[in-house]
Amino acid sequence: MHKIDMRDEESLLAHNRELAEEINKKLKERGIRSIDVMGAIGSGKTTILEKLSERLKGSYRIGALAGDLTTTIDADRIARHGAKTFQISTGKECHLDAHFISHAVDEVADEIDLLFIENVGNLICPADFPLGADQRMVVISVTEGPYMVKKHPYIFAEADVAVINKRDLAEAMEVSVEDLEADIKEISPDTRVVRMCARAGEGIDELIKALGL
Repeated sequence: MHKIDMRDEESLLAHNRELAEEINKKLKERGIRSIDVMGAIGSGKTTILEKLSERLKGSYRIGALAGDLTTTIDADRIARHGAKTFQISTGKECHLDAHFISHAVDEVADEIDLLFIENVGNLICPADFPLGADQRMVVISVTEGPYMVKKHPYIFAEADVAVINKRDLAEAMEVSVEDLEADIKEISPDTRVVRMCARAGEGIDELIKALGL
């Protein structure tokens, strides 16, 4: 019989949680609200952050940390809407963790009061690694199929807000937006769910309200 010693993993997760708490305290001391944005590649995270930045730039001084394996594509897109952006290249890592954020916060924290952290495109790894943000938001798209929520319950259990994006394609994809929302609520009744077509700007006001912005 083979045994797997989980002590190292548990220690890693505990250290990440401690560092995340320190980051949150630092951000709050500077008067910065923060939101961790999670979701798979192609779900629409960057488009949503573009829309939020454009809509909110008159009310907040916005910053964004964009996690990606190698490119600056997402950071560049968000920056075009007036946000102060900072790219975090994770190499082969499939998620951001508090260690990445702790080194980047000071770079972007001056002269902002709202920080978006765009996590690496993944619905599995980020769930276990809080980043010190005030809220966690997960984005899914109807193009990911009808069972996306049921297959990835842990990330929805961690989310304060869940976005169901590309609702205009639901009929073509034979996916029920209502069923997706019901699946989310079954996992996490307190998670606020917003239905969107981000590219068209539909649902952005509802999202801003759900985030309390």
